[in-house]
Amino acid sequence: MEKRVGTVLIQIENRESVQQLNDIISRHFEIILGRQGLPRGNGMSLISLVLEGSTDQIGSLTGQLGRLKGIQVKSVLLKNYDHG
Repeated sequence: MEKRVGTVLIQIENRESVQQLNDIISRHFEIILGRQGLPRGNGMSLISLVLEGSTDQIGSLTGQLGRLKGIQVKSVLLKNYDHG
């Protein structure tokens, strides 16, 4: 299975889905290299994830997050590269 590196930016617009968001992130721990949370004064918060996994694994994470109410998700994946 070919792995890709990418990032996901999550904007939390209201707090009612935060527990579900954290549950989803926890279930995908194996592809998460790093996580950074940024609280903001305007009531919205940001979470940035750095990932390494297959496109299916990353798509599963972002798809589940994108269905949560009050959550916006954007992802960027780098092109695959040859290690040889």
